[in-house]
Amino acid sequence: MRLKALDKKYFYSRITSSNVQKSEKWLGYLAGPAGALLLNAVLLSYLNVYYTDVLKLTHVWGGAFLAALPIISKTIDAITNVIMGQIIERTRSKQGKARPWLLISAPLMAVTGILLFTVPGSSETVQVVWVILSYNLFYSFAYTIYNMSHTLMVPLSTRDIEQRGVLAVFNNVSAIMVTGIIVALIFPMMVLPALGVDQRKWIMAMSVISILAFPLTLLEYYFTRERVTEETAGRKQQEVPLKEQLKAVFTDKYWVIIILYFLIHTFGTNLKNISFVYYCNYVLGTYNDGITQTKINVIGGLPMGLGIFIVWPLAKRFGKRNLTIAGYVLYALGGIICLTDPRNMTIVLAGQFIKSMGALPKAYVFLALFADVLDHVEWKAGFRVDGLSASVQTIIVTMGYGFSNGLFNILLARSGYTAPVMTDGKTVAAVQNLAVQKAIIFSYLGLEVITAVVLIILLAFLTVEKVVEKEQAEIRARL
Repeated sequence: MRLKALDKKYFYSRITSSNVQKSEKWLGYLAGPAGALLLNAVLLSYLNVYYTDVLKLTHVWGGAFLAALPIISKTIDAITNVIMGQIIERTRSKQGKARPWLLISAPLMAVTGILLFTVPGSSETVQVVWVILSYNLFYSFAYTIYNMSHTLMVPLSTRDIEQRGVLAVFNNVSAIMVTGIIVALIFPMMVLPALGVDQRKWIMAMSVISILAFPLTLLEYYFTRERVTEETAGRKQQEVPLKEQLKAVFTDKYWVIIILYFLIHTFGTNLKNISFVYYCNYVLGTYNDGITQTKINVIGGLPMGLGIFIVWPLAKRFGKRNLTIAGYVLYALGGIICLTDPRNMTIVLAGQFIKSMGALPKAYVFLALFADVLDHVEWKAGFRVDGLSASVQTIIVTMGYGFSNGLFNILLARSGYTAPVMTDGKTVAAVQNLAVQKAIIFSYLGLEVITAVVLIILLAFLTVEKVVEKEQAEIRARL
């Protein structure tokens, strides 16, 4: 697919150097992704709350609607991810193969993000139809286009391992720190108590966040560059059949391991993120008290801030894989501490601090490890599989979120969850029964202890760092 429209100079990247520049790091990988990642982070944390507490859809179809919606929709999303991955793989332009889709996604995310919340106050059937359509327009269309292209920017930015590692850190700082300040601190402390269950206020707040994603995504487009794609620019490139790409990746042990790692990690993290607000509202604190979520997020955010300075030096010294394994040991230990008394704020905060320290490596170095694996597959197969790999990764994200969201919603419905109500202009929350509380505790704390142990074992076999520099040299010699 040749995108000739992007040959105009006003579509050119503002990054012209062969080496990574400061403006690339700060604007392309830190500030640029912040808008889309912020929108997605808010949706991951609070869209389900909007459905259960504001629209009160928990018991629609006997609880089946909110259980089936994310599972079926994310299945559709998975299909569109495969299609989008192949579109990226076949895209040809002076701006690369992934970057052009950042530009296209910018207005689409803004519009569909607003549609998610402007559900009309009509009949239940109308609301259900609107939710289904808006949910799929955002996740299966707009955000798929963005996320597929965004995921590939670090692997396609450069082959220099150190520079690529720095970009991976900046990319994750955007996701963890920029979105964390708003989603983890400002939103629960100031925004949620003000919104309550008033739909009009929710629409206003989410419209602002959706619109903000537009200019920031443009910033990501203009201040990134695909140096790896440019290596073969001007040459006739053979389009590798999907069947051959699938054979190449599924017969490569490192690729299989990194994908399994991402699958297990994503499912546990998604279930934790979805249940977090409910855990703070009904187990550890009171409904939208503005304090409980903030305390946990502050404790979790402090180590993440330190990670900017310490993770990459430690990864260079001990190895990305080894540091990640050590992190998961701490992560499991912190989870076990929380489970000893999940209703005790002091114990939970102590456990969360240890978990956050353990989460540093997996948060900051995954993209660099992923890029190493993609280079290894290229060395072994003779062609790159960026689009397919990004498709599989985003399929895992989408399907993982769908199944974890559906599982959590059916747990709420079956255990007897009661939504809050508006009384005299104020939000009044119900006291949830013991079964609901146990379901929330398992979702927020229990599952991630199990997944941490599994991932420690799995990562022991990911030894790609030992061979990647030699393989990169051989790849360059072929060009």
